[in-house]
Amino acid sequence: MLITAILLGLVEGLTEFLPISSTGHLILAGSLLNFTGEKAEVFEIAIQTGAILAVIGIFAGKLRETAKGIARDPVSRRFVLNVAVAFAPAVVLGLLFGKAVKARLFNPVAVAIALVVGGLVILWAERGRKQTAPRVTRVEDLTVFDALKVGLLQCFALIPGTSRSGATIIGGMITGLSRPVATEFSFFLAIPTLIGAGAYSLYKARHALSLADAPLFLTGFVTAFFSAWFCIRWLLRYVASHDFVAFAWYRIVFGGLVLLSVWSGWVTWAR
Repeated sequence: MLITAILLGLVEGLTEFLPISSTGHLILAGSLLNFTGEKAEVFEIAIQTGAILAVIGIFAGKLRETAKGIARDPVSRRFVLNVAVAFAPAVVLGLLFGKAVKARLFNPVAVAIALVVGGLVILWAERGRKQTAPRVTRVEDLTVFDALKVGLLQCFALIPGTSRSGATIIGGMITGLSRPVATEFSFFLAIPTLIGAGAYSLYKARHALSLADAPLFLTGFVTAFFSAWFCIRWLLRYVASHDFVAFAWYRIVFGGLVLLSVWSGWVTWAR
């Protein structure tokens, strides 16, 4: 099981902040590894906290400066307010519809369809981006209304295969944010979103967990942390001079292959 935890930790860390859906990849990988059920679902959400700690570590300076400036700096206060406003819609809709979504859409076919559709959306967004200059070029210049729009678009990530980072980054670009600003704000928004989701899932499933599960969760957590650290560093350099078209085609091709494998029976999916 520790090998499974390492593999899933790598999948989580390498996909959480790319617009290709970490949840979708974890569902597919867990299905292939025959790691399914309630414990697997909790594990997949819990190890996201490891990836989030990588964000906290990389942006520690910015977070420390913001925390110090809340009492006296209006820019810091607006930044915190923006993150809170963007976080709120996912909390509300997650509590209302999260259980129904898990029951109906946490399966390879739904994930594959969402991957393909999301890839097409990215291609459309990138095409529009070439024709319109971004309105917001610094994360400090986001308005509360900008943050609310990003938060509402993040709600699409409740559908597995959509991608939380994809919804917030591409959504931010569609609403006028530059690619680096949308990417950076997506990182900061991930902190309360993923920590909250992980803590809530662990609490809800506490009856299904035991001390014997600690090595499994710790292994996945640590692996996700280090792989996410590498991925975030790489992505920050990548978005400075590249678009997301390559990720769009990856989603389309990968999602198409999953659908083909289901239709043909080449792969027996556990979910």
